[in-house]
Amino acid sequence: MLGSAMLNRIMRLFTARTPSDEGEAGQHTHDELQLAAAALLVEAAAMDGHYGEAEQAAIGRLLRRKFGLNDTEADSLQELALAEQSEANQLLGFTRVIKDRYSEEERVELIEMAWEVAYADGELHDYEANLLRRLGGLLYVSDRERGEARKRVLARLRPSGS
Repeated sequence: MLGSAMLNRIMRLFTARTPSDEGEAGQHTHDELQLAAAALLVEAAAMDGHYGEAEQAAIGRLLRRKFGLNDTEADSLQELALAEQSEANQLLGFTRVIKDRYSEEERVELIEMAWEVAYADGELHDYEANLLRRLGGLLYVSDRERGEARKRVLARLRPSGS
C-alpha cells in the first residue's frame, strides 16, 4: 500500500498549473517522471484489452531499471498507474505533463519504453500500434524518432543471430 505522503505528491502532480509553474523542459520531480512513465506504460499494455503477466513483468523491469526501484516500489507504482488508467482515461493529462516538462531525449526514451511493453507479449496489436502513433504526436516525438525507438527495441528483443 502506498503511503499518504506519496499519494499526496502524486495527486499534486495533476493539479492545474499555469505555464509559469511548468518550468523548463527537463525540470520535473522524480515522482512526476515515475508516475507519468508508469501510466503510459500501463496504457500501452492494456490497449489490446489484455493486461497480462508478460506486460506486467516488462513494466516492472523497465521501472526498476529506469528509476532504480526495488520490487515493492515498482509493484506499487504499477498498481497506482493501473488504478489511474482504469478510473478514467488520463492519457491527455499524463502526456501534457510529459510534453511540458520533459526534454526531447526523455520523451523519446518513454516512447522506447512503451514499444518494449507493446512487444512484451510477442506481438504488436493494431490498438497498440495506434496508441504509439498517438503518443508520438502528443509527446512531440517525430515519426522518425518513434520508428528508431521501435527498431532499437526490436533489436534488443531479437535473439542474436536472427
